[in-house]
Amino acid sequence: MLSIPKHSLKILVIGGGGREHALVWKLAQSPLVEKVFCAPGNGGTATENKSENVDIKIDEFAKLSQFCLDQKIDLTVVGPDNALAAGIVDYFKEKSLRIFGPSKAAARLEWSKSYAKQFMAKYNLPTAKFLTCNSYNDALRIAKANAWAQVIKVDGLALGKGVYVCNNKDSVENSLKEIFEENKFGHAAETVLFEEKLNGEEMSLFLLCDGKDILPLAPSQDFKRRFDDDCGPNTGGMGAISPPANYDKFKDIFFESIFKPLQTALRSEAINYQGLLYTGVLLHQDQASGQIQPKILEFNARFGDPETQAVLLRLKSDLLPALWACTEGKLAEINLEWSEEKSCCVIAVNSDYPEKSSNDKTITIPSQSPEKIIVFHAGTKLKDKNLVTAGGRVLAVVALDAHLEQAAKKTYDYLANLNFESMDYRKDIGRLKSKIH
Repeated sequence: MLSIPKHSLKILVIGGGGREHALVWKLAQSPLVEKVFCAPGNGGTATENKSENVDIKIDEFAKLSQFCLDQKIDLTVVGPDNALAAGIVDYFKEKSLRIFGPSKAAARLEWSKSYAKQFMAKYNLPTAKFLTCNSYNDALRIAKANAWAQVIKVDGLALGKGVYVCNNKDSVENSLKEIFEENKFGHAAETVLFEEKLNGEEMSLFLLCDGKDILPLAPSQDFKRRFDDDCGPNTGGMGAISPPANYDKFKDIFFESIFKPLQTALRSEAINYQGLLYTGVLLHQDQASGQIQPKILEFNARFGDPETQAVLLRLKSDLLPALWACTEGKLAEINLEWSEEKSCCVIAVNSDYPEKSSNDKTITIPSQSPEKIIVFHAGTKLKDKNLVTAGGRVLAVVALDAHLEQAAKKTYDYLANLNFESMDYRKDIGRLKSKIH
């Protein structure tokens, strides 16, 4: 039986982006929660109900753990991937602090793409074929010998930007030069993967895990390309919708070909994965036969951004017991209720994003938000009590409606009344036609 203390809980959310604001916003709604701290937080978490920012960086584990001890924090929720990869969960557990997130060993499914691919191959999880290399010359040799090798990924963490989808030999060579000769990603690119280029539609599947069982959250779909019609460089994410149009059509296939074997694989690997496992999936459509099969593109060891903003707006249940259950191995006791409405999330960015960020530019947000519209902050901060920019992805506007088209309209109508210098955003989130027919 899941046992949560009856006293008012104190929660710490680690991170400072839009995902963390969404987590703070949702956790603060819990009747079990008295206070939510966010380290370091942003301009939105500074003013959210029941929340307070803490001026501690995500890599300052000693300061974070001491804060938890001093404040008697009941649960810490980790947002960013780099904190997990650096072993924050292991550090906290050594001090007997309850924390939501996978250990460093378990989070390797994200911080080493080559390990993740080998894990998928070992347990026959459906994924694209791949090869790895460790030098520019080896990479060129692989590219020339394998016409299918047109997707290039750096092995380590790269802030969502270490993926190149190439269309010809020139783009492959240019990408490899950026990685190896210009050293754009540093140690993250000591190993590089080549993957087969697949065709189809991506979906983001969030799975809560407690070491034994998994519980899927509402599905979503994010849009990584910088410009409309999925053009331009990959980014950390320019928007998201929930649910994707084709999810229900293929739900049974997801369960049989991904959820069930993945749960078996996690148990067999004995890594005791406790936290959120983000499974990026492509509905691959074979060009010759037209047959559709889900393929796992990648794993992330935490909530995605901006998918979290789109997903949590649809969650009607209290999130706190579900996260708590993951830390106790009692996820089987949790049931979550979801709104039937659709959500559309659009990210407002600096016009030069992803190459440049925006700093100290005044942000104007309407004082009143219409019903079922939420603004989540990412690259913002309070300066002399004024809201200003502090990043490339600045804000996320999310709307709910019975129809996705109307949710998108609400989002864009609201964005028209929001402003900061050099603001830009994609105009087609929630309006793109499905690639699967």
